[in-house]
Amino acid sequence: MPWWNAQNHADRRPLLALRGRIKSGLRAWFEQDGFTEVECGALAASPGNEAHLHAFATSRIRADGVAETLYLHTSPEFAAKKLLAAGETRIFEFARVFRNRERTRLHAPEFTMLEWYRARENVNRVMEDALALVRRAAEIAASQTLRYRERSCDPFAEAERISVAQALRIHAGIELMDMLNAEGRGDRDLFATRAKRAGFQIAADDGWSDIFSKVLTAAVEPRLGLDRLTLLTDYPRQEAALARPKPTDPRLSERFELYACGVELANGFGELTDPAEQRARFVAEMDEKQRIYGERYPLDEDFLAALAQMPPASGVALGFDRLVMLAAGAPGIDDVLWTPLPPDP
Repeated sequence: MPWWNAQNHADRRPLLALRGRIKSGLRAWFEQDGFTEVECGALAASPGNEAHLHAFATSRIRADGVAETLYLHTSPEFAAKKLLAAGETRIFEFARVFRNRERTRLHAPEFTMLEWYRARENVNRVMEDALALVRRAAEIAASQTLRYRERSCDPFAEAERISVAQALRIHAGIELMDMLNAEGRGDRDLFATRAKRAGFQIAADDGWSDIFSKVLTAAVEPRLGLDRLTLLTDYPRQEAALARPKPTDPRLSERFELYACGVELANGFGELTDPAEQRARFVAEMDEKQRIYGERYPLDEDFLAALAQMPPASGVALGFDRLVMLAAGAPGIDDVLWTPLPPDP
């Protein structure tokens, strides 16, 4: 039945009402901590410069009649960091964002990203924010357990904290650190050899990031956030295009992801503020996108200019719909969206 069928809507309505209560509760949490709610525009000169991120493009006709390509943003990140450069210090947004080629039980082409930033505060602070927000959502849902399919998680238990290197060793039997050079670039052929030995199917044209994604998705992610929340930390620098290097080991980055029930809920960074390094990373990502998909997105020059003025900061993007889904124990993301797109045929 379509979502607008009256009986279908009646069945889903308690979940949608819970969604509203969770949003109100999280908004209050931010406001009590001195955050300002912002509204970043959805149209952007660049939708983001990650190789496997796909956007929706549109055309704007300027007053002079010239057509200009713009994109629906995949995250409010670029605009939010410009606000930090402008002088904002604690900001959050429930942003409507758009991602192409994404349609599964956990993915929707249009969804809500809860994104927040703290100027001059480190990544550990926003990790604590993320844990607190998940726990607040569970409290509002009057649930002691987050659920997804056959998996469950106690959000109030002490969270697990594990590095990517530890997770790969434990769950995939692959050693990471000796595959990274001093700048954090990975040895693709060595990774392919180790992944094949561990039982993964690796194609001849798979790059380092492709192999990393295959191993993480198949062997690591399903084992995270079981029984308790998991913070997966210290991503290889090569897998963190917008995060600053870790001061104690520049092969790694100040990037983390938060998992519950084997589902990624949030992705956070100690933010990179070096415009030259950021430009180089974006170009490398777009070169990879060109190699794989035969296309590339422009760089947001305004964003790169703003980085030079942006203070040190940390930020997180949390999938709000996924959080509601887990707090409600709903079967999939469509169950907590007011007007979901029809499923793919």
